[in-house]
Amino acid sequence: MIDYSELKKGTRIIFKGQPHEIIEAFPIFKGRGHSTLQVKLKNLINGNVISDTFHPSDSFEEAALEKIDATFLYAHRGRYFFCYKDNPAKRFSLEEEKIGESAKFLKPNQPVEGILFNNQIINISLPIKIALKVKEAPPGLKGGRSQPGTKTVVLETGAKVDVPLFVQEGDIIEINTQTGQYTRRIEKAR
Repeated sequence: MIDYSELKKGTRIIFKGQPHEIIEAFPIFKGRGHSTLQVKLKNLINGNVISDTFHPSDSFEEAALEKIDATFLYAHRGRYFFCYKDNPAKRFSLEEEKIGESAKFLKPNQPVEGILFNNQIINISLPIKIALKVKEAPPGLKGGRSQPGTKTVVLETGAKVDVPLFVQEGDIIEINTQTGQYTRRIEKAR
């Protein structure tokens, strides 16, 4: 069991019968030592985010989640199809709403982790940093290489990301999948 004092950002608990992850936690102190914890919880099955208030008398069961290695295959009509890394014939699919914003960084043969709850795959998680090729990039301004600034480029997956002006079409760049932001250029276009 997880006690009130152990609740913090990133903790995964069973709340109303489903696994949730705490994405924000703010303690609120009231007079005479009474305190509560204002939290935002993300449902790990359907992706919904809810707010709630927990009290010192509350305790929760820890969400026992397992992970498996998987590979992204393709997307079709809002569904994303994956296979087990060690058994390509064993496949599963998830809706775009469940995967969330990270779906825009999925490319064929991308390694991912499948998240299991009660022996059912409920979601996937991408590596924190992935390399993607720049498909379309507007030209930087003349002299723009010496001045800070950004421009929006289109990646091979169709995602749009703000990058420094020196990034060109054909470059391979690294993206943080949690923030959706450019981190660095890995390889310059030839």
